[in-house]
Amino acid sequence: MKIVLLQTGKTTERYLTEGLTNYEERIKRYSSFETITLPDIKGTRNMPEEEQKAKEGARMLRVFREDDFIVILDDKGREFSTTEFSSWLERSLMIQKKRILFIIGGPWGFADEIRRKADLTMSLSRMTFSHQMVRLLFLEQLYRAFTVIRGEPYHHE
Repeated sequence: MKIVLLQTGKTTERYLTEGLTNYEERIKRYSSFETITLPDIKGTRNMPEEEQKAKEGARMLRVFREDDFIVILDDKGREFSTTEFSSWLERSLMIQKKRILFIIGGPWGFADEIRRKADLTMSLSRMTFSHQMVRLLFLEQLYRAFTVIRGEPYHHE
């Protein structure tokens, strides 16, 4: 099964880009992995947030496939410990889907249509992080989950 991270907008901070590249390469040792970055919506300065979310959502829908398992990352979602997430991931890798599509929304979150299509809404924390920072936090946890699944010494408990 392939794991895909779908995100909106470029990562602008070099330190984040370096960290993301590092974890993407680590993750690829365990699973087929791809990051899809959708371009930012232009002209959002005076655009209402609902309109911005709808436009981002329309772009996201073009990436969705019929056989995706869709997980949106949202601060109001289900929280996992690292070991719970690794157990969930291990089980999910065996479902009859071709991809697990993890989605990080833009600064206003997700359109209602994307929320309705999600198979799971997952939270990394109840705290709020920038959508660019969430990218690095999520990839680190995804890598950590794979090391737990394999019984490797990266995670200490």
